[in-house]
Amino acid sequence: MNKHLYPVIMSVLILVTLIISGCCSKNPTITLSGLDYSDFDTVINGKNVSLYTLSNGDMEVCITNYGGRIVSLMVPDRDGALRDVVLGHDNIRDYINIDGNFGAIIGRYGNRINHGRFKIDSIEYQLPQNNYGHCLHGGQKGFHHSVWNASQISDSSLVLKLHSPDGEAGFPGNLDVVVTYTLTSNNSLEIDYKATTDKPTIVNLTNHSYFNLSGDPMCSILDEIVTLQASSYIPIDSTFIPIGNLVEISGTPFDFRTGRTIADTLGDETEEQLRNGHGIDHNFVLDNDGSAIATVHDSYSGIVMSIITDQPGIQFYTGNFLDGTIRGKKGFYYAKRSALCLETQHFPDSPNHKEWPSTLLNPNEQYHTKTVYSFSAK
Repeated sequence: MNKHLYPVIMSVLILVTLIISGCCSKNPTITLSGLDYSDFDTVINGKNVSLYTLSNGDMEVCITNYGGRIVSLMVPDRDGALRDVVLGHDNIRDYINIDGNFGAIIGRYGNRINHGRFKIDSIEYQLPQNNYGHCLHGGQKGFHHSVWNASQISDSSLVLKLHSPDGEAGFPGNLDVVVTYTLTSNNSLEIDYKATTDKPTIVNLTNHSYFNLSGDPMCSILDEIVTLQASSYIPIDSTFIPIGNLVEISGTPFDFRTGRTIADTLGDETEEQLRNGHGIDHNFVLDNDGSAIATVHDSYSGIVMSIITDQPGIQFYTGNFLDGTIRGKKGFYYAKRSALCLETQHFPDSPNHKEWPSTLLNPNEQYHTKTVYSFSAK
């Protein structure tokens, strides 16, 4: 679809949505992004699932407590028109039946653990091996398939809580997790993660939203300009497991420090790491000084996303395994390179690399991290 035609179509859809909403009661059934609340109302394992909406007057974020997923994220473009910049589904049935991590909270351990094995105090633990013989995102029954207890404390803030029992998916310790989504007045979406345990365990939480800042999932992300404040990255083997030490990015296609399009990097067909990852699917080691560590700019919509985090790494993924078979919102099928992910986190397989920042959480400690996604347009 033509990128210039898409905003016109979306404006019409939003106008129709507003008309429909205005004809309803004080609790409209349709969100600005066109989602119907009733399509998310269900019961899973005896727990109620719903759709929740955050608004600050300029933006709208819709979240379901099934997996703590960001379902839609409406952001104003350079002309003030709202665009949905994340991929996902428009009903709970698809989230349940289609295997994917669209917008989900990932845990207990985001990314991969080699062969699903790690040790704490000489005790070896075995996790599910759900990806090339390794454990990915906490296993096939990770937090992205859990029903979180939800409490909307204001129009702009949602608190999600989850209890993960000792031994779940092989992880030790009873883990209690609190994730708070807050939409601020300056058009930032804050994700605050907290967790406590009663036994030494490992924790690495993140969010797995798929972003396309053009607002049109039919357009690829190849022309989006990415900046990453990272001087090194973690090379991987063909099963996506780290193969050794951190590698300096100078002189490699992975140098995004001054900003480059994704197409610039993926065009280097001689790069072994791009072949191993089927594109970019690598963890970048952040030069974190408290300022924005990543930005993405779409020149067609004008939308700019900036990311600030206190985490040591960020997983940059270029939608390599989207293949046009997954039907998403508004009936669109998501093609390869139709979105990118920027998942703030610790490094993959950190429990088996003592020289890297630790993901160990002990009793009487609190896991606490925050990531902020800020949006503007130019």
